[in-house]
Amino acid sequence: MTIPIVKTAIESEEVSVIDALKLAFVADPATRWVWPNPQKYLSNFSRFAKAFGGKAFACQTAHYVGNYSGAALWLPPNVHPDVDLLTALLQISGSEEARKDGPEIFEKMNSYHPNEPHWYLPLLGVDPLHHGKGFGSVLIKYTIVTCDQDNKFAYLESSNPKNIPFYERHGFELLGTIQVNTSPPIFPMLRKPQKL
Repeated sequence: MTIPIVKTAIESEEVSVIDALKLAFVADPATRWVWPNPQKYLSNFSRFAKAFGGKAFACQTAHYVGNYSGAALWLPPNVHPDVDLLTALLQISGSEEARKDGPEIFEKMNSYHPNEPHWYLPLLGVDPLHHGKGFGSVLIKYTIVTCDQDNKFAYLESSNPKNIPFYERHGFELLGTIQVNTSPPIFPMLRKPQKL
C-alpha cells in the first residue's frame, strides 16, 4: 500500500477540506450533541470548522490527503480559535443543552492548554469510507515532526473516546476529562516534543 501524500490546502480548497471534515464528524458524540438535528448539523458544521480551526488556511497549516479523504486543521503557536464566533454560533444554532453548557465547556477546554507556545489540533478527521487506511496517522505525523524539530508541545481535545488509543500511539497523553451536565466527555491530550 502506498503512503498517501499530505498536501497543504490553499484557500480555494477550503470548502473541500471542510466538507471532508463534515463527513468525518457526522457521528462524533460532541458535535452531534451540539447539533442532534441532521439538517442543523449539515448547515452549521462549516461555520463551526471555520471558527474553530479555519485560521489554519491562512497559516498554511490545513492539510489533506487523497481526494479530500481526510483532513487536519492545525493552529501554530500563538494562533487561537475564534472563541467569540464559536460561542455565538452555539447560541444561535446549538441544542438547548449546548447553549446552556457550551461556554463552560470552552472555558474548561481552555484551562487544559499548555501555558507555553504550542501547536493545537482543533480538527482531524477521515471520511468514514476511508477509515483503516492510515490517513489519520499520515496527517498527524506530518505536523508532529515539526513539533519535535521545533521542540514544541502539541495539544488537542478528543471528542470521541474511540480515538484516544489512536492519539496515544502518536505520543499524546490523556490529561483528564471535560464534561458538563449532559455533555459527552471530551478528552484533553498533550504531546511533549520527542527527540529525533
